Amino acid sequence: MQCPALPDGFDFTDPDLLQSRVPLPEFADLRRAEPVRWIPQSGNIAGFQDEGYWAVTRHADVKYVSTHPEIFSSSLNTAIIRFNEHIQRDAIDAQRLILLNMDPPEHTRVRGIVQRVFTPRAIRALEERLRNRALAIVETARTLPGDSFDFVTQVACELPLQAIAELIGIPQDDRTKIFDWSNKMISYDDPEYAITEEVGQESAMELIAYAMNMAADRKQCPAQDIVTRLVSAEDEGSLNSDEFGFFVLMLAVAGNETTRNAITHGMHAFLTHPDQWELYKAERPSTAAEEIVRWAAPVNAFQRTATQDTELGGKRIKKGDRVGIFYAAANHDPEVFENPDVFDITRDPNPHLGFGGGGPHYCLGKSLAVLEIDLIFNAIADAMPNLRATGDPRRLRSAWINGVKELQVTLG
Repeated sequence: MQCPALPDGFDFTDPDLLQSRVPLPEFADLRRAEPVRWIPQSGNIAGFQDEGYWAVTRHADVKYVSTHPEIFSSSLNTAIIRFNEHIQRDAIDAQRLILLNMDPPEHTRVRGIVQRVFTPRAIRALEERLRNRALAIVETARTLPGDSFDFVTQVACELPLQAIAELIGIPQDDRTKIFDWSNKMISYDDPEYAITEEVGQESAMELIAYAMNMAADRKQCPAQDIVTRLVSAEDEGSLNSDEFGFFVLMLAVAGNETTRNAITHGMHAFLTHPDQWELYKAERPSTAAEEIVRWAAPVNAFQRTATQDTELGGKRIKKGDRVGIFYAAANHDPEVFENPDVFDITRDPNPHLGFGGGGPHYCLGKSLAVLEIDLIFNAIADAMPNLRATGDPRRLRSAWINGVKELQVTLG
């Protein structure tokens, strides 16, 4: 099959492209004809001092890369596929302290500790409190003055932030700090925020320092909470203060930004597919949250780096090459999903890769994210059943987050 022609300079991580749209047509072309494609990058545009990366677009190949960490490393160049061109290499290397950017066996050790936060028992213990919080969030939005409001700031961001605060004992009054820090960490590509790489790094350090202080407090004065279990359980293995700080930083992005964007994309999908909104309000199918995540693909891409020469999708991958795994492309693979371009909240089975492609980095907080999505949309359907959009969503300019900055809605 003839290789698809992409425009000169086309790059799936171009933040200008992703601010306007997810490149689903180009993904479809590659899946059909060249599912593993070399994407050149000029100069040091991604911060890696190399010549580009391999774009992986087929569901099976994304899963293969995700489940073979011995061949495809998260640590060598981190999982972030594109930084600012001015980033220094030591700033990239420092991010290896985050669980997302570790390889086994260190990843295995740290994940074994932090997964205590996400046990079924821990999530069940949160459910009623989060249900009440979801109802309160929606009721507050419903009674706002004016004809319209921003769904992102008034609804979508609130439950993930409150859930994280509940989960690890952050005072609810401090959740706006977490929101601000995490926004600055991922928004350095968006000129509207006027955030430099340095400001993003400073925000990351402020968040880490905040979390390290929490850890230090619990080590001195243990309490009956998750933080104490993570940092003081010497007989079971524990996190040191640095590790706990980087864990909270990861939660601020992986548990806040991604779930917030899934909720926002899900609401927009419902409002642009009114038949699905009517179905949801009538039946509340348990399959809805998974379809929302498939459709949203809140993380456009992560990357891995080849630890050895290998082959993937008929292409020779050289040791040291970066490999981009594109979740939106995988989630629209017609070899896996019937009518993949249809938003269908009854889709079952739904083996999407919105929570990762399996392997060691499969999303720790999947059950919490699904719970949050279920709770918030149930609350919206009850209290704001006639919600409608008053304009198109304003997308985040980002190389790897499929983000929405603003979605204006009205109660209808």
